[in-house]
Amino acid sequence: MNDMHTATDSGTADPAFRRDVMACFNAERRAIPARWLYDRAGSELFEDITGLPEYYPTRTETALLEKHCGEIADMGGHGKAVVEFGSGSSAKTPHLLRAVEPSAYVPIDISGDFLRDSAAVLQKEFPGLDIIPVEADFMDDIALPDAIADMPKFGFFPGSTIGNMVPRTSIKLLTNMRRTLGENAMLLIGMDRIKSEDVLIPAYDDSAGVTAEFNLNLLRRINRELDGDIPVEKFRHVARWNDNYARIEMHLEAQEDMDFTIDGHSFHMDRGETIHTENSHKYGQRDARLLLRAGGWAPIGEWTDPDNYFALILAEAQPFHDAP
Repeated sequence: MNDMHTATDSGTADPAFRRDVMACFNAERRAIPARWLYDRAGSELFEDITGLPEYYPTRTETALLEKHCGEIADMGGHGKAVVEFGSGSSAKTPHLLRAVEPSAYVPIDISGDFLRDSAAVLQKEFPGLDIIPVEADFMDDIALPDAIADMPKFGFFPGSTIGNMVPRTSIKLLTNMRRTLGENAMLLIGMDRIKSEDVLIPAYDDSAGVTAEFNLNLLRRINRELDGDIPVEKFRHVARWNDNYARIEMHLEAQEDMDFTIDGHSFHMDRGETIHTENSHKYGQRDARLLLRAGGWAPIGEWTDPDNYFALILAEAQPFHDAP
C-alpha cells in the first residue's frame, strides 16, 4: 500500500483527483481508485497501520526480507540500480539495499513531501549511495532519471500493493514496469496469500480504528481539496471478504440519507449506500506466477513464511512472445 497531492482548495487540486472523484459520485456504482487514499495524512496513517498487531503483511514481509535478502541479491544481481515503486516510508528498503549494494536507489512515490522526507532519512543511513527520488504516480508511464539510464535495473514492489488493483490493471502495471526497467531487469514483488477470514478481516478493520481513520481520511481530503461538505461523521468504515474475487474490499458506508456538495455539484446518498475505496486481492501460488508472466515477468525464485501468509517473488524481464 503513496501521494503528491497536498492542495488545500479546489483551485489547486490535482485535476486527476477531481476527475476521479466526480466520476465516482456521478456513477451508479460508487468507487474511487485506491491511490487517492494516500495524501500526506493518509500516508502517515498507513504507516501506523503497518505496526498494528492485526496487520500481518508488513512484519511477515519484513521477516522474509531479513532472512532471504542475501539469496535474493545473489540471484537478482549485485550493483544494479534499485527502483522502488510506491516507496512510502522505504521502511523495508534497507534490507534490500544492504544485500544488493546498488549503484543507485530511485524511490518513486505520489506523495511528494512524504517521499522527500523518507529519502532524506534513508540518505543518512546510506551516505555514499546516490538516492534520486522521483515524484510520480507509478500507475502512469515514468521517465527514470538520466543518471541511471545505462545501469541494469532491479525493481522493488513490496507490500502486496499489486493486490490493490483488479487483475487487468495489475497486468497493465507489470507490463509498464517491464518497459520502464528495460531488458534484463529484475523485479522483487510482494504478494499476499489467500487465508482465513479470521486473519484477513481484522487486518483491515483493526480494533484501534486506525484503518477506519485511514479510509475516512479520503472524505476529509475531498472536502479540503474540492471544497466539499460531506458529513464525514455520518459514514463508517467497512471491510469485507469477497470470496468470488478473492479480495478484501474496503467501503465507506452512509449511516443515513444525506445530501452534500463537491466542487459546486450536489449529490445524494441513501442510508446503506457505499463508496468502494480499496481492494486487496489475495493470490495463490499459481495465480501469482500467471499474473507475473502475463505482465512480461518470468518468476525465478519464491520465498514464503511457515504459515504461507505472504510471498516474495523474484522475477526477470522476459521477451514477449505471441506463440510458444
